[in-house]
Amino acid sequence: MADLSDQMRKIDIAMLSTHSKGGNIAGRPMSNNGEVEYDGTSYYFTYEDAHTVGEIEADPKVALAFMGEKGFAVAVEGQAKLSRDKAEMKEHWSPDLDKWFKDGIDTPDIVMIQVDATRVHYWDGEDEGEIKL
Repeated sequence: MADLSDQMRKIDIAMLSTHSKGGNIAGRPMSNNGEVEYDGTSYYFTYEDAHTVGEIEADPKVALAFMGEKGFAVAVEGQAKLSRDKAEMKEHWSPDLDKWFKDGIDTPDIVMIQVDATRVHYWDGEDEGEIKL
C-alpha cells in the first residue's frame, strides 16, 4: 500500500462519483490533498448545499478515480460519511484548501466527506492489481 500511496500523493485532483436522484452516476473533481498518505481513507471538503452531500446521505456508496502520469490510474470503491465536526476537519485540513474555503474550517456550511475504501484497483501502465480492504 505504501508504493500506491506514494503514487497517489502526486495526483492533485480525484473524481468523486455518487449516485444521483434517478440512479444516474454523478462525478465531480475534488482536491486530493497531496500531503496526505493514502491508507484507504480519503477526506474531501465541500459545502452543505452541494448535490454531493444529499447524494451521499441518500446512498453512501461512492467511487473515486485518480489518473497519474504514464498510464498510472486508481479506481476506489468505498463508503462515504459526512462530518460537520470542526475538530475532525482540523485533523485533515491543508492550507491549500484555503483557496476554496476562505475562512478555513470556520467557513460557513462546510462539510467534510470521508471515504473509506472497500476495494482499490490500480494500473501502472503495464501491471494491475486489486486490494480489498
